[in-house]
Amino acid sequence: MKKILCICLSSTIQRTITFNNLTLAQVNRSEKYRQDASGKAVNSARLLNQLEKGCVLTVCPLGQVNQDIFLKHAKDDELDLAYVTIPGSTRECWTLLDRTAGTTTELVVSESPLGKDKQAEIEKAEIKLLKYITDILPEVDAVLLAGSRPAIWSEDLYATIAGITKDHGKIFLADFIGKDLEASLENAVPEIIKINDEEFCKTFGINYPAPEAELKAAIKEKSVKYQNIFVITRGKDSTLAACRGEFYECPTESVKAVNTTACGDSFNAGFLYEYIHSADIEKALKKGTWAAARNAELEVPGGIR
Repeated sequence: MKKILCICLSSTIQRTITFNNLTLAQVNRSEKYRQDASGKAVNSARLLNQLEKGCVLTVCPLGQVNQDIFLKHAKDDELDLAYVTIPGSTRECWTLLDRTAGTTTELVVSESPLGKDKQAEIEKAEIKLLKYITDILPEVDAVLLAGSRPAIWSEDLYATIAGITKDHGKIFLADFIGKDLEASLENAVPEIIKINDEEFCKTFGINYPAPEAELKAAIKEKSVKYQNIFVITRGKDSTLAACRGEFYECPTESVKAVNTTACGDSFNAGFLYEYIHSADIEKALKKGTWAAARNAELEVPGGIR
């Protein structure tokens, strides 16, 4: 069995609330309510475990105040989880689903800032986190690191993880942006970079929205420059990709969406799962697209059933 390590530094307790009709500035009573262990790479891990039970390992930090809630839901999903406890609370997020309008509204509550007196604990947790990753790497075929880096972690942490993964000869899928991606490109180029078109343009200094021909040319050019794979999602529009200059395009699926949260995370899971098994980018794009569509049809963030 091939295995994937999912790394999530923005662990989240996700609360999904369904309303028949959601109206601002009024009292709204829900029809349904659910909680899930979440965060971008955790959502991917849940879907991967549904694709093939036991094929995924997950590493993340959890705030000590409410980590038991996260751990309960991770256990419910049978996630193989290694975690480090940090001061404060695990981030919380509310997703509001309006059945009548067919909309998804996500409310993300940022982590509370930690005082300087907690810095020593964070540094110890970071060392422990890196040790977990280093110890697990020999067991896996690929690594998925997704989501923003909370400010408590070292600025070079993502680039360090990318370097460790490369040193172990493992496939690395990066779904993050900004300085973290720029540092990784300088030090250890990820084999696969999956971001959306706006993020791609912002990262590489292209005016957004870019004309389609210009965008396609830029994706091909960057894949040649970095000798890797770029996958650019565009919401309902077709997904664009390039591998060392060879261009690919995959149409999205039209579905009746219930919850669009984690569609990108689901795409990551499907794409990487297929890629490590077949090394076929066209098949991987189709599998990622299929996984994102199935996720959109469900209330759970990151799932195909």
